[in-house]
Amino acid sequence: MIDRGPLHPLGKLSGMSHDWLLVETLGSEPAVVAEGAHTKDMVPISTFLRRNPHLMAIQSAIGETVRAGKGLRSITPKNDRVICTEVVQMSDGRIHGVQIWLGPPDEEPPPRPAVGPLIWDLSRGTATDTPESLRISGWDPATQSTHGRAFADDLPRRDLNPNEAEILTMVIKPEVGLTICNTWDVTDYQGERITVGFAARSLPEVQDDGKERMICRAMNWRSLRERPSIQEDILGQRILDSLAAPGVHRALVDPRHWTLLKWLDDPVPFFDWRAAIAQGPAFHPDDQEALAAMNAEFETGATSGVLRMIAHDGGWTPVHMTVHRVELDKGVYAGLAALRLPTDAERAAAGFPECTQPAAGSRKSRSRRQKATRA
Repeated sequence: MIDRGPLHPLGKLSGMSHDWLLVETLGSEPAVVAEGAHTKDMVPISTFLRRNPHLMAIQSAIGETVRAGKGLRSITPKNDRVICTEVVQMSDGRIHGVQIWLGPPDEEPPPRPAVGPLIWDLSRGTATDTPESLRISGWDPATQSTHGRAFADDLPRRDLNPNEAEILTMVIKPEVGLTICNTWDVTDYQGERITVGFAARSLPEVQDDGKERMICRAMNWRSLRERPSIQEDILGQRILDSLAAPGVHRALVDPRHWTLLKWLDDPVPFFDWRAAIAQGPAFHPDDQEALAAMNAEFETGATSGVLRMIAHDGGWTPVHMTVHRVELDKGVYAGLAALRLPTDAERAAAGFPECTQPAAGSRKSRSRRQKATRA
């Protein structure tokens, strides 16, 4: 549940210390997305602080901070309040947001919440994180790569969050100017349950090669649930858990090009599901006809078949997959895929030999360093 935001002044004249605000600055007007650890719903700063006598000074401080590209400290016109700001800057230099605190000149601001910037390239299907965004999401930054990540690396595994449909819809049907601000509960790499807040906005950006791509720029932070910790979609999670089967790995996929979006079980160990990011299509080039037939079947319902996927050793691994249509939003469908190793009979019916080798020039082997960072 997202707090729509109290329309109260920041830093009341009582002299009490107040939390830092996190303001997203990628839109036409800065918007409040968090107050301390409490997630807000992208409330325009002019609305959130409409009763604050220092609103104009705060707006000016945000603008100056973005232009300067660094945190600033300023005094209000009446010399009765100090404004402190810090930038949330992506590794490519783009500023995603500003953290701001207002208080008496003789007070020190409270500890500033950690915020992690990240990018999803909706055109290429890749994610770029920062050590901060990985840590906040519950990953161990020491074991994770920050660049060339799959969307399935960034979305929580196994945990089913009702509000994830918004982000999945943004990926499958990208549009200019879409915004999301929400929270989800995940289990971190140490097994602890955490709540993560996030804000995202899709924007067209011209890249170094001169081509325009749809980019989703985002921030995340550790948040708090506004209600008691009752699983909102506990029935859906129980149904999902009850349908789990040994040897079967379920995932949500983008039906436009069968890109993995989210693992509902542990990731598959028997093929290199990240290979398509760095090396192009993960399917064997000779399986295009079978893939086209599955695409046609998926348009009207479920489909299944055996396709050869890139193996970890440089060859190809036959994989049996069954894919069902799942409606995320009106007219927007994802595929619910169940992946497993085929039986001998299924392999024979598909016409695959017992061991398949890569087609000449069809893929490049990865370096030891790439393999280590993607483990």
